[in-house]
Amino acid sequence: MAHGFLRNTTIVGLLTLLSRVTGVIRDMVYLISFGAGPLMDAFLVAFKIPNFMRRLTAEGAFSQAFVPVISEYRVQKTHDEVRTLVSGVTGVFGLVLFAITVVGVIAAPILAYLFAPGFHAKGDQFDLTVEMLRFTFPYMFFISLVALGSGVLNSYGRFAVPAFNQTLLNLVMIVAAGVVAPHFPKPGLVLAIGVFAAGLVQLVAQFPALRALRLLPAPRIDRAHEGVRRIARLMLPGILGSSVAQVSLLLDTVIASFLMVGSVTWLYSADRLVEFPMGVFSIALATVILPGLSSHHSEKSPEKFNETLDWALRLTLTVVVPAAVGLLMLAGPLIATIFGYGAFTHRDVLMCGYALMAYSLGLIGFSMVKVLAPGYFARQDTKTPVKVGIIALSVNMGFNLGIVVPAFLAGFPVPHILLAVSTGLSALVNSALLYRGLRREGIYRPSGAWRKLLPQIALATVAMAAFLWWISGDWEAWSGWSATRRALWLGLSVVGGIAVYFGTMALAGARPRDLKHL
Repeated sequence: MAHGFLRNTTIVGLLTLLSRVTGVIRDMVYLISFGAGPLMDAFLVAFKIPNFMRRLTAEGAFSQAFVPVISEYRVQKTHDEVRTLVSGVTGVFGLVLFAITVVGVIAAPILAYLFAPGFHAKGDQFDLTVEMLRFTFPYMFFISLVALGSGVLNSYGRFAVPAFNQTLLNLVMIVAAGVVAPHFPKPGLVLAIGVFAAGLVQLVAQFPALRALRLLPAPRIDRAHEGVRRIARLMLPGILGSSVAQVSLLLDTVIASFLMVGSVTWLYSADRLVEFPMGVFSIALATVILPGLSSHHSEKSPEKFNETLDWALRLTLTVVVPAAVGLLMLAGPLIATIFGYGAFTHRDVLMCGYALMAYSLGLIGFSMVKVLAPGYFARQDTKTPVKVGIIALSVNMGFNLGIVVPAFLAGFPVPHILLAVSTGLSALVNSALLYRGLRREGIYRPSGAWRKLLPQIALATVAMAAFLWWISGDWEAWSGWSATRRALWLGLSVVGGIAVYFGTMALAGARPRDLKHL
């Protein structure tokens, strides 16, 4: 069982790695071409709004409600009944998405003001944000339908196509930003149109795989269908619970819009690097285990449910803890090597590096949420994550209003760092409460393997941190090096850190087979 999960996680992880690598290249093209200035701040807000909406409706609430239901249908019902469910969900969900998209395009000035009120006082930047948002908002419609198709494919063990899909967005945007935009008087508008085109490409790319399963939907408005109604009921409470991280990041954007020019871009760039290990591993693992947990629940196999969740948590901490510490220790070198060229200045490198250090502290929390949440969604419990989400969001808002805003008003020179700390803190609170809930309900019982694993991780992480502190040297020096020297030295640091970590784990008695079996 674990071998299958591990194989699928590896496949999804490798394809997600490809999407993250192309995503970093995309962001490099953005920042080298346009820097951390008004245009990039405006574009990132215009792109973040539809991304927030689709993560709220699609990757968040919808996916977590849809996958358990379709998994149940796949196990207990006929293929024709599954096809009817998919067509009904596509019709109802698509109609709602279309209505939201029309409202979003019309209300672009209101949305821009709500999510970046600080831009309004900056005149042209606000107008540019509104103009771009009219083209980027329909991306929410396309990518939400992509999430529906991904849910179908994942439920049938077809993980490759959904995992590759994000790469298509990156490729389209690399061409738009690096090849097309520089030749137009309004490059920001070209970027926005590129987002629209990328969404359409991502949607069409899933059609062949769905057709092969005989599940390419023929949309129908069937609100009375039992499965459609159940998914809708599960979605409503899950909208907030599954998207706390996105709400937190968007709150950061609202406050950052009042800060100095570049704050939105610094936070975005740092967050992108935090999402790299989370996307390659944690999200990939969560994607793979949700259908499995849903099947175990449908088959009434609590032992297998517990074993799968325990294995996923052990694997997550083994990988994510050193990744978080690595980002913390190598924040400056990473930013300097990846983004520190062209219009992205040395000051931008420092400011972005500080944000990455702060965000890295929340990586463990973000990753644990991705793995713990399926323990609720697989059992079609979306109410508990909502309650937990509200608490975590309250922590984020309280920190922002009680510490970040006063620090900004008092003249604190780098208030954007506190925004990143606040987001990470809320993620840790979220994961701790989800874990406590699973333990309290008796759904999850830690295995005896934890007694050996935790000391091994702690010892290996300390050894790796000491090595990275020694090899990374002075941040200031990195910006003065050539691109080749930066890349070589960063590569040496990363490879060396990995070798020290896993070498220490081996010396402490850890073996790969410990995580290959449930």
